Amino acid sequence: MKNDIVVVCGGGGFIGGHLVGDLRRQGFTRIRSVDVKPQTGWYQRYEDVENLVLDLDDKENCYRALQGAHTVYNLAADMGGMGFIENNKALCMLSVLINTHLLVAAKDVGIQRFFYASSACVYNGDKQKDPNVTALKEADAYPALPEDGYGWEKLFSERMCRHFREDYGITTRVARYHNVYGPHGTYDGGREKAPAATCRKVIQAVISGKHEIEIWGDGLQTRSFMYIDDCLKGTQMLTHSDFVEPINIGSSELVSINQLVDIVEEIAGVKLKRSYNLGAPKGVNGRNSDNTLIQKVFGWEPSTKLRDGMEKTYRWIHDEMVARKAGKAVRSYH
Repeated sequence: MKNDIVVVCGGGGFIGGHLVGDLRRQGFTRIRSVDVKPQTGWYQRYEDVENLVLDLDDKENCYRALQGAHTVYNLAADMGGMGFIENNKALCMLSVLINTHLLVAAKDVGIQRFFYASSACVYNGDKQKDPNVTALKEADAYPALPEDGYGWEKLFSERMCRHFREDYGITTRVARYHNVYGPHGTYDGGREKAPAATCRKVIQAVISGKHEIEIWGDGLQTRSFMYIDDCLKGTQMLTHSDFVEPINIGSSELVSINQLVDIVEEIAGVKLKRSYNLGAPKGVNGRNSDNTLIQKVFGWEPSTKLRDGMEKTYRWIHDEMVARKAGKAVRSYH
């Protein structure tokens, strides 16, 4: 019901901020957005939403966040792009406290629906050594060999959701996100992911007139990237479904990092000289989403073309960078 309390944990972040906005557009009237960052650092903030600054590592804060709620979306985690997660494994692992404490609180206060945002980083690394990767199906998470640190935390938290569902009857749902991108997210500072980082680098090259770009790795590594609108639709579809197992929510449009740069160059109308930093973090050689299961269960899969989503993302980051250079505010408050 649209007058039930819906909690978005990580609501000051990229996906969380978009989810809050989408729930508002659908007519939900009692939305609680929770994030550890000061509200001035939230990417999107709405004045008609209950905005709470709470550190969800702390168990008591989880009870406060979930009090009286019907549905919880747990998007909260200490994470970032490959540059961050390869160099902050302990911080990433500590996010296990957030989901564990939220599950305990959910059990005790009677939450009806609990969504957990997992990641494609849970998948076995031995299946991701070739850029011409076979798309990863859900069963490929086992035998377990996930991304060290971040991936292990996600896989463990998936199991926690399963056992709280089996042992305590909490209706938990788990999605494995594949590289979500779009406007209103991080594009600098070390936590940004490849689509936003590529946009920033190309924009910097255009603004400075220095038509060069550094690419991490050899540029041959492959990925799929999912636009935020598809992420929101898949997340809510799964949360309110009867499907109980972890499921991929990701695009199946596979591209190399070089091809991603090609797309952004074409949007910007430039060609840049490329240098390759082979010592930089680059992650696995190949990763793509097998959408057979989500097509079977929901008759749907993420379908926004990368070129279309990247153009919207590029335009937003460009405007933000220009505004920042002019000393103007770069957050979206409503």
